[in-house]
Amino acid sequence: MDYADSDALMAGPRDTDVLLAHGARGVKVVVVGGFGVGKTTMVGAVSEIPPLTTEETMTQAGVGIDHNPGTASKNTTTVAMDFGRISISQELVLYLFGTPGQERFWFLWNGIFEGALGAVVLVDTRRVEVCFEVVTRLEDRRVPFIVAVNAFPDAPEYPEEELRTALALSESVPLVTCDARDRASCRDALLSLMVYLCTLAAQETA
Repeated sequence: MDYADSDALMAGPRDTDVLLAHGARGVKVVVVGGFGVGKTTMVGAVSEIPPLTTEETMTQAGVGIDHNPGTASKNTTTVAMDFGRISISQELVLYLFGTPGQERFWFLWNGIFEGALGAVVLVDTRRVEVCFEVVTRLEDRRVPFIVAVNAFPDAPEYPEEELRTALALSESVPLVTCDARDRASCRDALLSLMVYLCTLAAQETA
């Protein structure tokens, strides 16, 4: 070992490796949705650290098992989770966990949702039906969530009321539009979730 480098070794972690600044509060948020709706893209776009992904190439082994309508061009899939971090302010840091979209990996949701404060449900309007089971599972777990419609370039646009009816969403659940590729747009969706969680907390204490 070159002892000239010892000062660098004793310097401690890099700024990007530190989980929480002094006095900051960490909150766990889950990004969930069906296969190919943009969860990995969203986590990667908004994260201020290099995101952790578990993307693997799809193979012939999934033929007949995975039902992925409308995503023929997609050749990778998340097999465990995605992870990223974004600082909303000096006092609030969000830890983002993206879930796998294929149903055969949904058993992993139990651990991913442990301790989560809320969730963002990403929706692709070309395949709204893939989110039915996702929304149902969140309601069964009593996890507060908002719905974010990912604005794919070729996706049809529907009036808000039609989307609410299609997803059986109550009027109290926020429904927003976002572009999973755009950091500012994803940040705004996460802020909508934080505002919603604060509203729910205020209602519980009223």
